[in-house]
Amino acid sequence: MTGISKSFPGVNALKKVDFDLFQGEAHALVGENGAGKSTLIKILSGVYRADEGEIRLKGRTMVPTGPRDMLNAGISVIYQELNLVPYFSVAENIFLGREPKRKGGLIDWKKMREDVVDLLEPFDLFIDPRAKIHTIGPAYQQVVEIAKALSIKADILVMDEPTASLTGGEVDKLFEIIHNLKRKGVSIVYISHRLEEIHKVADRVTVLRDGELIKTSPLSDISVDEIIRHMVGRKLTEQYATAESPTIEEVLRVEGLSKKGVCTDVSFRVHRGEILGFAGLVGAGRTEIMQLIYGYRKRDSGKIFLRGKELKIRRTREAVKNGIALIPEERKKQGLVLGLSVLDNSALTILDLHNTLGFIKWRSILDLVKNMVNSLGIKTPSLRQEVRNLSGGNQQKVVLSKWFVRNCAVYIFDEPTRGIDVGAKAEIYRLMQALAGGGAAIIMISSELPEVMHVSNRIIVVHEGRIVKEFNRGNATEEEVMSYALGLKADSSRERAERKVNNEV
Repeated sequence: MTGISKSFPGVNALKKVDFDLFQGEAHALVGENGAGKSTLIKILSGVYRADEGEIRLKGRTMVPTGPRDMLNAGISVIYQELNLVPYFSVAENIFLGREPKRKGGLIDWKKMREDVVDLLEPFDLFIDPRAKIHTIGPAYQQVVEIAKALSIKADILVMDEPTASLTGGEVDKLFEIIHNLKRKGVSIVYISHRLEEIHKVADRVTVLRDGELIKTSPLSDISVDEIIRHMVGRKLTEQYATAESPTIEEVLRVEGLSKKGVCTDVSFRVHRGEILGFAGLVGAGRTEIMQLIYGYRKRDSGKIFLRGKELKIRRTREAVKNGIALIPEERKKQGLVLGLSVLDNSALTILDLHNTLGFIKWRSILDLVKNMVNSLGIKTPSLRQEVRNLSGGNQQKVVLSKWFVRNCAVYIFDEPTRGIDVGAKAEIYRLMQALAGGGAAIIMISSELPEVMHVSNRIIVVHEGRIVKEFNRGNATEEEVMSYALGLKADSSRERAERKVNNEV
C-alpha cells in the first residue's frame, strides 16, 4: 500500500501512509485510538476506497469495488467489532454464503457441522455448531470469527484486536495457530493494543499516529517503551496509577447472592475510595454477578446494601437512581445508542437531574459533557458527531463519559480498557483513581491480570460462579491468581470462615 490517504467530514484519517507485507510474516500495526489503523485495514479489505494511493497485491495493482473483490483475492479480515448474525448458528455464521452443498443444491448440514468441529479443534474447546451466536459469550464469538476467517484459507489474514475477549490459554492457542499459518506461507496483519503480545507473534511493527506513518521496524530492533513513545509522541512515564489506601467506610455490601446456573452464595463488600478487582476466566460468572447487582438480571436470593441500607433493585433504573453505574463489556449493544451524537449519549444518564418541569437544561448539560469529553481526550470533530462514526476506543470513552458526569456512589467497570490504546489506558486508570479519591467505590472486572494486580486495592477471584479467593494488593502473584481462577486451588475451610466473618463484621 503506497501513499494511502482518506478523509471523512471533519477528519483526515490517513495522510499518504505506506504499508507493506511479506509472504509468511506477521506485521503488527499499532497506534492510539483514532490513529488510522482501522481505516487503513478497511481500505485494504475494500470496505473503503482510498482518496489517494495504490494497492498492489503480488505485483498486480488492485482497484477494489467492494469487499468481495478483496476476499476473492485472498484477503480475510477479523474486525474488532465482530460481524456475526446473532440468530444464526455457529456453523451458519462460519460458512455464510459458502455452505457445502449436496447433489441437487441442498445444504450438506452434516458436513458443515463436521467442518466446524475441525476448525475449532486447534483451540482445544467445544462449541456446539448448532448453537445460536447470541447464546454464547463474547470470547466464544471471537473464536467463531477467527474460525470463519481461517475457513476461507486466505493468503493474507488481518486480525484486529483478536485477543480482546480471550483468556490466557485461548491466547496461547491463537499464537500457536498464527505461527502455523506463517509456516504455511500465510501473511498476517496483527493489530493489538496489548503491546506485550506483538513481540510474541510479529516480525515487524508499523506505528501510526494521527493518520501518519511514524515508523516501521523489525521488532528485534525496537522496545515496547520505544513503540509507546512513537505512538503517543511522548514518553509514558507511568502506565498504572498508584492506588490510594481506601477508608474503612462501607459503601456496597452483597450477601448470599445466588442465581441458578450463574452464581452461588456470592458475598463481598466495597469500601469508600476502594478499587475492588474481580479476576477469573471468561465464563466464570463475573459479568453476570454484576448484572444481578445492577438489576439487569433477576436474582434468586441474596441481599444488596448501599451505605447500610438494603436496596430492592428489580430493574436497572432503580440501580441508577440509587447511584450504581455499570460500564458494560459490550459497548455497542449495551452502552451506546449508535445513531445518536456524542452529546446525546453522554447526556443520557443525567437528563433526570437537569430538567425543570420536563424541560431539559441543555446549557448546563453541554458544559458538563464538553468538560468530560476534553478530560477523557475523546477524538471527535464535534459533540454532534454520531457515535457510530468514532473509532472503537473513542466509543468506549463515550460510555465512560456517560457515567462520569453523573457522580455515582458505585462504579462497576466491566473490561473498561478493552480495545483502548496504552496512552488512553493510563488516563482511564488515573480517572478511576480520581473517582475513588473522590469517595466512590469502584468494582473492576478485567481479563488482563497485570491490570487487576496493579490497579486494585483488593482482588476477588471467581471460579464457576463462586468466590474462591481474596487477595490484598501486593499479596499475590499472577500465577497464584490464575491457579485459583482455573480451579487448581481453593480456599481452605479456615480461609472461607475468615472471609465470611470479615463480610459480616
